Amino acid sequence: MTDLGRVVHEAADALAAKHVGAVVAAMSGDRVEIRGVGAMAATGASAGQPPSGDTLFEVGSVTKVFTALTLARLAVAGVVDVEEPVADLLPAGTPIPSRDGEPIRLWHLATHTSGLPRLPKGLLKSVLVGRNREDPYADCTEDYVLGTLARTKLAARPGTRFAYSNLGAGLLGIALARRAGLPYDELVAREITVPLGLSDTSVAVPPAHAARLAAGHTKRRKPTSAWDMASLAGAGGLHATAQDLLAFVRVHLDLKAVADQAFADALRLARSRQFELATHHHVHLGWMSMQQKGSDTKRLYWHNGQTGGFVSWVGFVPKRRAGVVVLSNTARSVDRTGMGLLRRVEAL
Repeated sequence: MTDLGRVVHEAADALAAKHVGAVVAAMSGDRVEIRGVGAMAATGASAGQPPSGDTLFEVGSVTKVFTALTLARLAVAGVVDVEEPVADLLPAGTPIPSRDGEPIRLWHLATHTSGLPRLPKGLLKSVLVGRNREDPYADCTEDYVLGTLARTKLAARPGTRFAYSNLGAGLLGIALARRAGLPYDELVAREITVPLGLSDTSVAVPPAHAARLAAGHTKRRKPTSAWDMASLAGAGGLHATAQDLLAFVRVHLDLKAVADQAFADALRLARSRQFELATHHHVHLGWMSMQQKGSDTKRLYWHNGQTGGFVSWVGFVPKRRAGVVVLSNTARSVDRTGMGLLRRVEAL
C-alpha cells in the first residue's frame, strides 16, 4: 500500500467505530485514494452496504463554497458586481436591513460579514416548539425568508465583523438565482457542476441516483429524516459524492492549469477577496483559510458542513497540490479527521 493509501485507510478506519458510514478521499499530486467504511444505512434496502466514492451524501454547508463560487462566476461574467447591494437583486420594496448607512453587499453575504443573524427570525423558536424539528428549514420559502428581513436587525455594520450566517448564505443563493432567472439548482449546474463534469452534485437527487443516496443518522447512530433546505438551499442544500468533491478540489490546486480562463478568473476572485478573522486566518468568498506557520505562501483552505444526519469536510493546500474530502452519514463531527489527514497528506 502506498503512503497515501495508508494514511487514508487509517483515517477512515478510525471513523468506523462512531459513524454508521463514512468515505475518506484524498489526493496528493496525481495520486488519489478513496476508502469507504461502515454502511450506507443501518436499516432498509441498503443496510450493511458500504459507502464508496460514488455514494451520495448531504454535504450541508460545503454548499456555501459552491454558492460563493457562483457569485464569482457571475461577477467575472459581468452579471453582478460583488460590491452590489443585495437589494438590487431582490424584488422592489424588499425590506433589507442596513446599519450606519452601509447596505448589505453581495460579498458580505459570501464572507459572513453582513451582520445578519445565523437563522431567519422566528425559525429557531418554531423548531424548539416541535415544528419541523427533524427538518428545520422545510418551510423556508422565498416569501418567508424575505418577509423575516423586515423584523431583522443587523448585529454590526456590514463588512466589519464576522458572524456565521446560514440566512446570509441562503439569501445570496436567492439573490443570484433571481438575477440569473434560474432556480438555484439550475444556476449552480450551469455555472459549476456542468462545466466541471460533476454529474453527482445537485440539490435534488435524480430518481435514477436514489439507490446511491446514503441514509442520515443522528450522533447516536439513530436513523433521521433528510433535510429540505427549501429556498435556503444556497446555505446547505447540495448532495454530492466524494468523487465529485475531489474533482471540485482539483481545479483549486493549480489555477494556471484551468483551461477555461473565465473559470480560472472566478476561482482567483473567490480566493483573493478576504476578511481577516485572526492573525493568519481569513474567510474568503466561501472558503475559510489559514496560513501555515513558517511559510508566506502555503495556505490551507477548508469548509465543513452538517445537517441532521450528515457531516462533511473539504480542504486543500494548493502549494502542496493536496486535497481531502471526508463525508459521513452520522451527525458527528469529522473536522479533526479532515484537518489531521490533510496535514498528513501535504507532508507526503
